[in-house]
Amino acid sequence: MINPGFGLHNRGMLNLAERLCSSTGSDQAYLLNTGSEACEAAIKLARKWGQQHRGGASRIIVANNGCHGRSLGTISASDSSTLTNRFEPQLPGFSHVPFNDLPALHAAVDAQTVAIMLEPIQSDAGVIPATAHYLKGVERLCRELGILLIFDEVQTGIGRCGTLLAEQFYGVRADIVVLGKGLGGGVPLAALLARGKACCFDTGEMTGTHHGNALMTAAGLAVLGSVQDKGFIEHVEESAQHLREGLQRLSHRYDHGELRGQGLLWGLTLSDDSAGAVVKAALYEGLLLNAPQPDCLRFTPALTVSKANIDEMLLRLARAFSRVRTAQLQCRKGIAV
Repeated sequence: MINPGFGLHNRGMLNLAERLCSSTGSDQAYLLNTGSEACEAAIKLARKWGQQHRGGASRIIVANNGCHGRSLGTISASDSSTLTNRFEPQLPGFSHVPFNDLPALHAAVDAQTVAIMLEPIQSDAGVIPATAHYLKGVERLCRELGILLIFDEVQTGIGRCGTLLAEQFYGVRADIVVLGKGLGGGVPLAALLARGKACCFDTGEMTGTHHGNALMTAAGLAVLGSVQDKGFIEHVEESAQHLREGLQRLSHRYDHGELRGQGLLWGLTLSDDSAGAVVKAALYEGLLLNAPQPDCLRFTPALTVSKANIDEMLLRLARAFSRVRTAQLQCRKGIAV
């Protein structure tokens, strides 16, 4: 009874879809298993809308260095430089333009363009935030040209940026929003949210045995209940400030570079391509880190992280930096000898 199939609704599915729509101002919600599936569903939805309302237009403009998943369709929508395997086959129908570059985006739109698909913060590229000017300009461009705006919020949604959705932080509104990761709180759950004219999937068109099953939707409801509980977002904002200030101090102490991000999603640029070495050194210190780029560390703690947790992390990170710095100095001395 956990997986009766998408053709049979369950109370959790209906409640989660209703809560997602009411919380985000959306008209329809489609529940899936993973962010990749949800991104691929967004591509299919946009192209169906293009068939119905834009003379069969199907091309989607995406940003360089973006990463929208690991399925064949979403790999084609991603920049190959962000992928583990850069030689994956690519499907046609996507145009790549520089991120945070409105003129380039405007120049890429033509009669075959159906949508623009972006991450508000490019996480796998090294936590590169969109500027408010850029996202507001993209939204205005889509409205003027009559094409769809898709936000991939798999990484940024569900409180990660200090608001339920990152689009709320930027003060913009997409036609289609993709959610994943945080929505399930650790279990495989994702969602595709559609608004207004973008709601063109027919009943039963989005099918799958595990989509919206009772177990996963129970987890999603628990997550939303926690994130929308009084004081939760305020806690995220306070923790984010504490993390940001601590990382800035460490960056200055060890002569590292720029700190980028929002809420509890931060990327720290290192002074060299030592991110992999820092990850290994941190593991020795009992700290799990992620390096999306050779010169960048990414920090995405649990939204419930405490200031004491952050202080402990900073202490262990400092030890990891010292380990790597010592190893580098020893290596240089060896070369000099």
